[in-house]
Amino acid sequence: MLRQLERTKAQWSGYDEVIDYWLELRRQLLVEYYNVAGVAAKKKQTLPTKAELDRFCDYLVDYISTGHFKIYNMVMERWQSTGFSATKETDNLYFRIVDTTDPLLDYNDKFSAIDLDDDEYDATDFDQDMSAIGEWLEQRFELEDTLIRVIADSLAHPPGA
Repeated sequence: MLRQLERTKAQWSGYDEVIDYWLELRRQLLVEYYNVAGVAAKKKQTLPTKAELDRFCDYLVDYISTGHFKIYNMVMERWQSTGFSATKETDNLYFRIVDTTDPLLDYNDKFSAIDLDDDEYDATDFDQDMSAIGEWLEQRFELEDTLIRVIADSLAHPPGA
C-alpha cells in the first residue's frame, strides 16, 4: 500500500492542494497501520499497547471522516465551480468507497472494546483482524486513486474549454 501511495503521490503531488492533503492523511494512516500491524510480527505473539491501538483507530476514523465530510465536499465544490456535476462513474466510485466504511469502522468499534490483556484475544486473532483491515484499506485506496484520476482529468478539461 505504501508503494502505491508513493506512485500516486508521484503522479498527483502538487497538482491540487486538496489531493495533496488527502494523500498526506493517507500516509499518516498507513504509518500508524504499519506500526500497529508490525508489532505482532516483530515481537512474535505480542500485541500492541492499548495506546498504540487507540492511536491507529484515531487515525482510521479521522481519515474516513475527513474523506466523507471534508475531502469529498471540497472536491465536489471545486468540481461544480468549474461547471462539472457528478457523473454515473463518479457516483459509482463514491458509493463503492462508502461501502468500505462500515467494515473499517466495525474494527474501530471492536478494538475500542478489546481488553488486550484478555487471554481470549491473542496475536493470531489480531493478525487476522489487521490483515482484513489492510485488505479493506487497499480496496478503498484503489477506489480513491481512481476517483482522483477521474476528477483530475475532468479539472484539466473544464466544460466549454
